[in-house]
Amino acid sequence: MTSSLVRGRPRHATAHIRVRVAHALVGAVAGAGWLAIPVVAAQEPATASPPRTAALAAPAAPRDDEPSAVDLILPVAVLGTAGVVAAYSYVRRGRRSSGVVSAAPAAPTPAESERGARAALVQADDSVRASEEELPFAAALLDERTLAPFRHAIHTARTELSAAFALWHRYEEGEPHDPGDRGQALAGVVGRCAEAGRVLDARAGELDRLRWAEAGPAPAVAVAEGAFRRLTARAAGARATVSELRERYGPTVGARVAECVEEAMDRLVFATARLNEARRAADLGEEARSIRQLRAAEGSVAQAGILVAGVDRTARRLREAAALVPAALTGAEAVLAEARATGTPVPSGADDALAAVRQELTAGPYDPLDALRRITRALVRLPGARSGVLDTAAHLVARATTGEAEDFVAVHRGAVGADPRSLLAAAVRTLAAPHPVEGAVLARRALELAERDVRAHGVPESDAQGTSGAVLGGVLLGEEADGGPPVAFGGPQTRRRFRTG
Repeated sequence: MTSSLVRGRPRHATAHIRVRVAHALVGAVAGAGWLAIPVVAAQEPATASPPRTAALAAPAAPRDDEPSAVDLILPVAVLGTAGVVAAYSYVRRGRRSSGVVSAAPAAPTPAESERGARAALVQADDSVRASEEELPFAAALLDERTLAPFRHAIHTARTELSAAFALWHRYEEGEPHDPGDRGQALAGVVGRCAEAGRVLDARAGELDRLRWAEAGPAPAVAVAEGAFRRLTARAAGARATVSELRERYGPTVGARVAECVEEAMDRLVFATARLNEARRAADLGEEARSIRQLRAAEGSVAQAGILVAGVDRTARRLREAAALVPAALTGAEAVLAEARATGTPVPSGADDALAAVRQELTAGPYDPLDALRRITRALVRLPGARSGVLDTAAHLVARATTGEAEDFVAVHRGAVGADPRSLLAAAVRTLAAPHPVEGAVLARRALELAERDVRAHGVPESDAQGTSGAVLGGVLLGEEADGGPPVAFGGPQTRRRFRTG
């Protein structure tokens, strides 16, 4: 295992090591030179000692063509030392000219790490949502046993994403406090998102093989056309529902559901054009183009289905709420009376909130879900507020608010950022706790932030083919002139695989 100290050693530390090595070489050469003098001298040819009388005579001159090895030591040592000094100078010049550069990239700042975590959350959430949207179209042609690995992959990815959102939510609330631990929390968010994407990426190619390789796109086009026709009939019924809700519950409720129907029709207009292109390309044998157009149509049909189902669900919950408001109001007044009798502090403004709701009951059309929301929030801190009819009302409001926020994020994911998605995930966790009033508050805040993101992004004007709405909804990725490639089952590495060319 590589030591963390070695892995984290900066570049300038390596430069210092080179300098120390050069110093050592200089010393080694100098020392070797001094040590070589006696060694070379000892290797000179031995001669017999002359008689003492001969030693008094003049020494014999050496031969010109046999230089002594001792005479070569000093030049060799000088040349070696000069070479080492030159190498040392080269290292020093390189160090000065290049400056001190870290081998590893600079550590990201906390702000950069936060931006990276936000981007990872959005990308992972988009990948999971797009994968969930495609699977029903595959299920129309494949048996449940074949689909099981893909359902498992989506479940695993959703679990990882939920854990990432939980980490991010705690981080946003200031936990943990230690800067190092906060950095680790952000790394955990990014790691969980990466794992969610990896699980989906691993299955993308296999799903393509099952959907397209054997029969081609023609059967899948027929499935999408059938879903489109059924949804078109439901959308026409939703228009009638809008008129009924507006008349019964007032203009505010009517405007909210009418907007959903209009967006659903916009998605269906887009799906019409893309289905026609997919059918034409399939008939011509242009499978790649047919698949690209078909995936765009499938995504748009799926989002239109979310919007139409949301209108039907809202109508059903409004009826439930309208039937529940009188009993909830009576129960809330009883809880207040009991609190006063036992000396329990009563929340400020509770009496005014109940009086306003009671007045609305006799003043004409009103929003019953909003009335229940105000009743349950006014008494949330009192012990009796979490039992009986008030608890039922709180759960109904929480489910309705969370469903509305979920639908809005799903069909506007091309513009919605990480914060609304995180609050929505927190609302779902809180509902499971269960804490319905707190969950409804979180879901309502998520919806408000998501709507703010869409306004900041800019609501596109309706175009002839609905392409702008498809980009806003994340059906198209907006990377090319025609709106870009459609999203597909998969994670970050595969969800864009249906690009042109």
